Amino acid sequence: MAVNAKKIAVYALVVFVLYVIITDPKAAAGYVEIAFEGISNAASAIGDFMTWVADGAK
Repeated sequence: MAVNAKKIAVYALVVFVLYVIITDPKAAAGYVEIAFEGISNAASAIGDFMTWVADGAK
């Protein structure tokens, strides 16, 4: 039962994303830019943390 609910949720998300892309491509591009900027910031923060740890956490 949970697998079916998960499949339905994934399909609904895909349909929603396609709807946003088709109806407003500029806004969709903005959302993608925000998402990649967030991923980049997270990766940078993890790198800074790992550098701090490698330096002896001082």
